[in-house]
Amino acid sequence: QVQLVESGGGLVQAGGSLTLSCAASGRTFSSYPMGWFRQAPGKEREFVARITWSGSGSSTFYADSVKGRFTISRDNAKNTGYLQMNSLKPEDTAVYYCAASSKGYSYPVMPREYDYWGQGTQVTVSS
Repeated sequence: QVQLVESGGGLVQAGGSLTLSCAASGRTFSSYPMGWFRQAPGKEREFVARITWSGSGSSTFYADSVKGRFTISRDNAKNTGYLQMNSLKPEDTAVYYCAASSKGYSYPVMPREYDYWGQGTQVTVSS
């Protein structure tokens, strides 16, 4: 079992930055792909970023809407994942969720491909 707890959300002005953290419990977390998703009111949960880990290092992938502005990372020694968000825009306003996948997908990007979820943290970007 893996439990995930997000933190770091808040209110920020457009152009500002925030760093979200995702603290994980469970010794197998480091072997699972980890992703960040977000959900705005009235919208479906959407993929933001994903990081996977293999013997050759980490691999990251981003939604086009955040590419170049957001950076996903993880510290396996601390069992913690991060989402550094720069140049924030009002359209980035949403509840942000971290997720981990034990389902065996190599490069999961869909919500259904993840089976562990945090409770979410609100990010609000004012214009």
